[in-house]
Amino acid sequence: MEQKTDRVILHCDMNSFFASVELLSLPELREKPVAVCGNPENRHGIILAKNEHAKKFGVVTAETVWQARKKCPELVLVPPHRDRYEYYCGCLNELYQKYTDLVEPFSIDESWLDVTASLSLFGSGKDIADQIRAAVKKEMGLTLSVGVSFNKIFAKMGSDYRKPDATTVISRENFKKLLWPLPVENMFFVGEATAEKLNRIGIKSIGDLAAADEELLSDLFGKQGRMLSCYANGRDESPVAPASQKREVKSVGNGLTFKRDLRGENEFRMAVLSLSDTVAVRLRRHGLTCGGVKIDIKDPNFRVTSRQKQLSYRTDTAEEISRAAMELLENSWGFEKPVRLLTVTAIQLSAEEKEEQISFLDDGAGRREKAGKAERMMDEIRKRFGSHAITYGGLLNNELGIDIKEKK
Repeated sequence: MEQKTDRVILHCDMNSFFASVELLSLPELREKPVAVCGNPENRHGIILAKNEHAKKFGVVTAETVWQARKKCPELVLVPPHRDRYEYYCGCLNELYQKYTDLVEPFSIDESWLDVTASLSLFGSGKDIADQIRAAVKKEMGLTLSVGVSFNKIFAKMGSDYRKPDATTVISRENFKKLLWPLPVENMFFVGEATAEKLNRIGIKSIGDLAAADEELLSDLFGKQGRMLSCYANGRDESPVAPASQKREVKSVGNGLTFKRDLRGENEFRMAVLSLSDTVAVRLRRHGLTCGGVKIDIKDPNFRVTSRQKQLSYRTDTAEEISRAAMELLENSWGFEKPVRLLTVTAIQLSAEEKEEQISFLDDGAGRREKAGKAERMMDEIRKRFGSHAITYGGLLNNELGIDIKEKK
């Protein structure tokens, strides 16, 4: 029987992407610890990205600015510029597609490439990885690390194995030597809680995970247990999706840290309406409706509470989404307790043309239809005259930091 030829998968991961892009226009800061963060004055003081010098001090993404500065008092903070990140992301994808049309983004700065069919044109997987790294450095002034392997999981772990600006090949011949001695938390998809559970039953390394009984893992973690065993043993066969393939949208959300804590029903209603409006605009742009709504609440002590509910009828309107979010807030939080950050997310999505069983006793259908028409009219006005052209009156000149222009 003819032996199946291995695929050649690359995982390209930009090094400190946001920070590196910012430093292109701030070369005088390249040898200093730098972090990209939101505006602390608007209480968006969270570290979004950091350069290699900041990493050496232990600065990590998603911690607060004051935590980062305790570790690194000389840390230089710069504001984010998302338009620049999107520009370079576009440049990267254009470069990747010179080698293959099988390019699957994992995030704005990470992508998988299946280059199996391109080997005869460009050389080995390592050759292609090195060519991409050289082109990114020459054309954009940025660096990336690339993992090369026979499946997506090991390619991703290869890009994490050695940084910055490196190529790591993880093959059938060396993956046990390179990966199995690593702590189990280094396994892709093993989070902190999962690692703790595994450690408690004596699974300390990726090699331990690979050797563990699948039935035991299944009992502990369900389907995820078998999946982790499969991944640790190099049996991942998931394909790299074509660049042209439309990605499935599983949720649409919007969140905001307010200039001051929310208190009282009126302030909650104002915040929820603004967030729900943005979510509804995005749903309609994707041609989707939602069957449920989820809220995430962060209090002044950074504790997070999440609640969700199923809707009686599918919707893509801010009116229905905000009504559900307010019900969740009233029933699970109350309007007197302060809120630092609030996120509203539409869940259980499906295409808007999908048929739905409507009850003959539904007396709200007419109201929902009117709301839908009104909000689509707002979409048209914003499209013609700009996203700030029309909004809800209660949001004008607010003191909470709600930007009425953000309807992207």
